[in-house]
Amino acid sequence: MENASACGIWNKSKECLVPVNKLAMLTMYHRETIPETYLDAMGHMNVRWYMALFDTSVWNFFTAHGLDENYYAQKQMGVFALKHFIQYFAEVKVGEVVAMRIRMLGRTEKRFHFMNFMINETTGKLSAILEVLGTHADLKLRKAVAMPQDIAQKFDTKIKTDQQLDWDPPVSGAIDI
Repeated sequence: MENASACGIWNKSKECLVPVNKLAMLTMYHRETIPETYLDAMGHMNVRWYMALFDTSVWNFFTAHGLDENYYAQKQMGVFALKHFIQYFAEVKVGEVVAMRIRMLGRTEKRFHFMNFMINETTGKLSAILEVLGTHADLKLRKAVAMPQDIAQKFDTKIKTDQQLDWDPPVSGAIDI
């Protein structure tokens, strides 16, 4: 990153709430160099690719927490997205490298709430945030059901780790678990 002490998240008074280097302490679930095919007529990455990159990192996050293809097939359980809230902060251009990092905020027996931060490692800026509310689901019944204990424990471990960070998550207020 060009400027590791740059501010990632500002408040309305233009005070830095979270420097980019603190966001970079979160676990990374995907990194990608932006190809020319991701650009739109404005010369920057098209919004559909933001969602594709967020999606890739979320699947990697799920896999790291036991929610993988075997789990879905064998247990006939999975996850559904309930709400997404995206904020865009800085353009991403061809050749730049972005890293996706996730902070887990909380969960209930069925639902989970997290934030996915897209950090442009080339410019040292926070490019976007995806805030998500999801649910664990029975894939046969197609309805929300409680997470099994092993998955819940993995999420709880991530939540506990992320709660030890010395900065508050910049939640949108649009999602409540």
